[in-house]
Amino acid sequence: MLAVNEYFGGKVKSIGLNNGNGKCTVGVMDIGEYEFGTSTIEYMTVISGALKVLLPDAIEWKVFPAGETFIVAANTKFQLKVAEQTAYLCLYK
Repeated sequence: MLAVNEYFGGKVKSIGLNNGNGKCTVGVMDIGEYEFGTSTIEYMTVISGALKVLLPDAIEWKVFPAGETFIVAANTKFQLKVAEQTAYLCLYK
């Protein structure tokens, strides 16, 4: 069964699924700034657009363009700045 999720008043939307790779979501983010919390390790791959990310314990923001992946530890929070509508894939481990 696919799970549809919506956050931040509809500015972030995702569809979750389980397959041979495990639990994952494919989603889109509108222009804005967001903070997310994790309960598992998350592997975030930018599909289209770019995400400016402040990872837990990081001092500087880093930009991840399409095709790049960043990893967020479990039980932490991370911040995102989205300058253009962006699509992503998130794998949960």
